[in-house]
Amino acid sequence: MQISLDTSNWYDRIWASFVFFTRLPFWRIYQPKKEAYKTVVEHWPLTGWLTGCMMAAVIWFGSMVMPYPIIIILAILTRLLITGALHEDGLADFIDGFGGGGSNRQRILDIMKDSHIGTYGVISLILYFLLLFFALSSMKPLDAALTVIAADPYAKMLSAQLIQMMPYARTEETAKNHTVYRKFSIRAGISLAIQGLLPIGLYIYYTYEKIDWQMFVFLPALLMYFLYLLIWKRLRGYTGDCCGAIFLITELSVYLIATYYLG
Repeated sequence: MQISLDTSNWYDRIWASFVFFTRLPFWRIYQPKKEAYKTVVEHWPLTGWLTGCMMAAVIWFGSMVMPYPIIIILAILTRLLITGALHEDGLADFIDGFGGGGSNRQRILDIMKDSHIGTYGVISLILYFLLLFFALSSMKPLDAALTVIAADPYAKMLSAQLIQMMPYARTEETAKNHTVYRKFSIRAGISLAIQGLLPIGLYIYYTYEKIDWQMFVFLPALLMYFLYLLIWKRLRGYTGDCCGAIFLITELSVYLIATYYLG
């Protein structure tokens, strides 16, 4: 009986992650229990398998029939449509808050929760998309496609560590989605590591003679740690915007490293 209950919870948690982190109509197929949404981060990298593979498919197959720069734009657009620009919204709010809030914790939180985008947020999105476009377009289609499949889950695994390293900065009632993520159990942490490390491990194996694997593994992790220190110093806690912003920044760092070796 206990085994059946665990399986059901595991099933709900995976479905909740795909419902929460994408705009695809998974909710029409299955509606997980409300409690499962507290655990969505535990399978965040798994949703990266989906978004990464769909971006990679557009890059690889699209490059056979259309000019490569156009295909890169379509690949980026594909993920934006799948996720509803959830993470990009987090990046803009994060930069707005930390750029305009100074060292005032409450002001930073207020700016991040404001639905309007500010100057810092606009500039951050412009620079982010420019760097993303030129990084991906500088690589061959196959290299770019494989890098996307590896970088997306790995960056989400790194970003998910925030909820283990610090408390939530707001209360559940004042959260944007009215949900506070739970901290990982040992079992969930192992699962999260597998989801994030397996794709980049296979990627490193495939490109072993072309790249320095330590750069791909440790530099994004080091960048995530410095961002964690910044967030801890200013907020003493994380928000969903922080998680989304760190994901995009660390993922972009993987693409920039790949550009150095494969571009």
